[in-house]
Amino acid sequence: MTRVTAGNDRPIARGRYVLYWMIAARRARWSFALDHAIARARELGVPLVVLEALRAGYAHASDRLHRFVIDGMDDNARAFDAAGVTYHAYVERAAGEGGGLLEALAARASVVVTDEWPGFFVPRMVAAAAAKLRVRLELVDGNGLLPLRMHGRAFDSAIAFRRHWQRVIAPALAERPNAAPLEVLPRALRGGEIAGSILRRWPRAGAIDLATLPIDHEVAPVRYRGGARAAAAALDHFIGDQLARYHEDRAQPGTGSGLSPYLHFGHVGAHEIIARVWDHAGWDPSRVSQRAHGRREGWWGLPRAHEAFMDQIVTWRELGFGFAFHVRDHTSWRSLPAWARASLDQHASDPRTFRYSRDQLARAQTHDPIWNAAQTQLRRDGRIDNYLRMLWGKKILEWSASPRAALANLVALNDRYAVDGRDPNSYNGICWTLGRFDRPWPERAIYGVIRSMSSERTAKKLDLREYMKTYAPGASLSSWPSSASRTTRRSSSRSR
Repeated sequence: MTRVTAGNDRPIARGRYVLYWMIAARRARWSFALDHAIARARELGVPLVVLEALRAGYAHASDRLHRFVIDGMDDNARAFDAAGVTYHAYVERAAGEGGGLLEALAARASVVVTDEWPGFFVPRMVAAAAAKLRVRLELVDGNGLLPLRMHGRAFDSAIAFRRHWQRVIAPALAERPNAAPLEVLPRALRGGEIAGSILRRWPRAGAIDLATLPIDHEVAPVRYRGGARAAAAALDHFIGDQLARYHEDRAQPGTGSGLSPYLHFGHVGAHEIIARVWDHAGWDPSRVSQRAHGRREGWWGLPRAHEAFMDQIVTWRELGFGFAFHVRDHTSWRSLPAWARASLDQHASDPRTFRYSRDQLARAQTHDPIWNAAQTQLRRDGRIDNYLRMLWGKKILEWSASPRAALANLVALNDRYAVDGRDPNSYNGICWTLGRFDRPWPERAIYGVIRSMSSERTAKKLDLREYMKTYAPGASLSSWPSSASRTTRRSSSRSR
């Protein structure tokens, strides 16, 4: 099976349970990893134990991200407890306090199953754990329709990736995780016992006071909940109220699916979302085209709205995941296309009318009311609407001291404030603003041959009335200052 990979060369042991170390697919349904852990438990005749842990010392740890993950833990505790499956949620109270927990649980396990996820620090964490464990560790790839190893390479454009997956994806279309996997686990295998010494040293998380944790308290929780139940409600809303007009409305504020934060933390899986889209259209995989033409429309044989969404969740999302899988430093300057780097370097010393420090950008203190609204949305809601997110990135390139500083600013702001930051798909958007997955355009100052965007054109393209009332009350879009009349604002501190 292309979705299951051995993380080490250790043997399967005669342990007391199968341990599922839940790190990416943080849910109790529609999960290939949970399916595989249950299959191993049935095969070995031992109970299933689930570990979901949350570190305190990861980069950008904040009240926002912690609250979202803990919401998911609460939902998972209800689901596993109701099924009688041993579930251990652990939240570090100090950085490093959870060290040794996985090894202690694995010491009594027959095999450890975990999620394979190609972003952030996860690959390094899993590799380090695999080297320490004395029992077999198996990684399960549930990231998308096309398993990561079937990508073959990192693709440099959406059309090249579409041509590839249209040729090879047919067998994967029939693969689907179990919608209710706990129902197929025999009751005799639901009561795995965790040693008392482990529970005393690393107690199960109860009510968590975020103020007591060593994390960033300046980034507040968002107004919407995390977790599988909130993800299911968001999916219901999108399918029932927005999907039918997705192809026409998706650029407008407030019309996106709203699913990206839940996908990032694994509170919903791509397979469940895609199955719901197919069911909404009364569609099945027999309708796909037999020709790999690489176009974004016409291959699925779905209505236009459904095809437009499929292009986002399959083409663009999985393009980013495959790139991250094959290019480990996918957030670095050298991961950008050579033509983009060369052009940006050539224009790095171009005069910039406006230059802002990272702190000014973070606080939305620029001359541009639309950009300020987008950054305010990111700070307040942990996300930016689709089209405005692209403009947000383009202007950071224009206003940073150099292209390299722009990339550093993009990554830092997105990773700190976005609920779906640190995600391969999130980096798609960041690096697209600097040329990744795009092509050269007519040359201009600062941008070189990178595609440019302007707030003036954005104001004409989008209906921003309600958006500006929400995120920039009092700001006027009736007239834009000319270049000659603008007051140059340069940071007194070095742009980072």
